[in-house]
Amino acid sequence: MKALHFGAGNIGRGFIGLILSRAGYNVVFSDVNQELVKALEQRGEYTVELANEAKDLETVTGVSAIDGTNLDTVAQNVAEAELITTAVGVGILKHIAPGIAKGLTTRLGTGDVFQPLHIIACENAIGASTQLKEHVYGLLDERTRLLADQYVYFPDSAVDRIVPIQHHEDPLHVQVEPFYEWVVDRSQMAPAFKPVEGVMYVDDLEPYIERKLFTVNTGHCIAAYIGYVNGYDTIQKAIADEKVKSIVYGALQETGAVLVKRFGFNADDHQLYIAKILERFVNPYLTDEVTRVGRSPLRKLSPNDRLVRPALQAYEYGTETTHLAMGMAAACKFDISEDPEAVELQTTIQQKGIEAALSQYTSMDENHPVLKQAVAHYQQMQK
Repeated sequence: MKALHFGAGNIGRGFIGLILSRAGYNVVFSDVNQELVKALEQRGEYTVELANEAKDLETVTGVSAIDGTNLDTVAQNVAEAELITTAVGVGILKHIAPGIAKGLTTRLGTGDVFQPLHIIACENAIGASTQLKEHVYGLLDERTRLLADQYVYFPDSAVDRIVPIQHHEDPLHVQVEPFYEWVVDRSQMAPAFKPVEGVMYVDDLEPYIERKLFTVNTGHCIAAYIGYVNGYDTIQKAIADEKVKSIVYGALQETGAVLVKRFGFNADDHQLYIAKILERFVNPYLTDEVTRVGRSPLRKLSPNDRLVRPALQAYEYGTETTHLAMGMAAACKFDISEDPEAVELQTTIQQKGIEAALSQYTSMDENHPVLKQAVAHYQQMQK
């Protein structure tokens, strides 16, 4: 069995590629990083280390790689694959769409009996596979689109595994936390699909993806932003500070209230889920930099992402938004010169002021109570 995976980075190798290999797939990685592509091609294997006391190692074998900039090679592999996955970042999906579209045109233009193909975008975003489908379909002719409607499926998924930025002598070695969760929407798949061992399939993905996004991702980024404001360089050091931890905990109580009201999660079970997430953040065998977790603050401040969306829902429900607003304020203090989005955010704040900047990126009116709450926290942080 052949799986084509876009993205040979740490998440691609340490999470998706690992699970697919365990399930019996020969994984072909497509990437634009020529060093990674060359190393994977030469060796055909790599090691994954678990961030636990034993430092358990697993060797992933039977892998290969292709140059993601070579459209013809990418298309050929799309045409041959039995499963396609991505872990490239939601903003990069539009850049891999041309190779997928060309491959589908080849695959569906043979006149053969077509086998169903699943294309799963494993990104930290709501409806990432659906977004990828839109990019791909925009590049297909009408005949291929009609065939793709019958034989190509883009099920959305929720993925969860902490994989920090890391540097090893071996460029292919990757360290990951022991915990992982990969949930796929069964309702968007072919009727007789072949399940992948290690993947959970559900009929309604929305509760799972929002629980993950508004607990793991919300908590993680608030830990990064509040940690940065308080001078910490890693998530582990930040969470060790009870003041930082209490703000993160408070934010997760606020998102938890929304999730319980919206999806009917058991309140006690959700408290256990929050406790588990906080445990993962303080894993002493991981070193996760606040600059990695906090990067791309404009995306994280966007209306449908991990800070603004749950805060607006909480406001509508009449529940607390204090700590989420504090996270928004801290995001506006994230001043990292190597991060283009952070640079843009700081420039906008300097030129327009904090109210107009927050309004621009969150799409909230300047007089919205949540935005005013965030501005008040920002001004307090300025002091």
